Amino acid sequence: MNDYYAVLGIDSDASQSAIKAAYRKKAAEFHPDRNTASDAPAQFREVQEAYDLLSDTDKRQSYDENRRRSLLENPLASAEQIWTTYINKVLQ
Repeated sequence: MNDYYAVLGIDSDASQSAIKAAYRKKAAEFHPDRNTASDAPAQFREVQEAYDLLSDTDKRQSYDENRRRSLLENPLASAEQIWTTYINKVLQ
């Protein structure tokens, strides 16, 4: 499971306006017309995917519930994936 909050660089309690602002910032950063890095298109798609899910109230609620469940059922694997995603974003 992707950590879409980490993809956008926001907290899990972010408001819709904060989600939109983070999306615009990340989309501008990774847009293939502006960023010539080889992984920019993939990162741009990931940012779009995160925004599509988190901006929809019902999808976000389901995602949050699934995220909480994953942390409870398999905390080590979930924490490792979240941490890896976070570190990869920081090091870029």
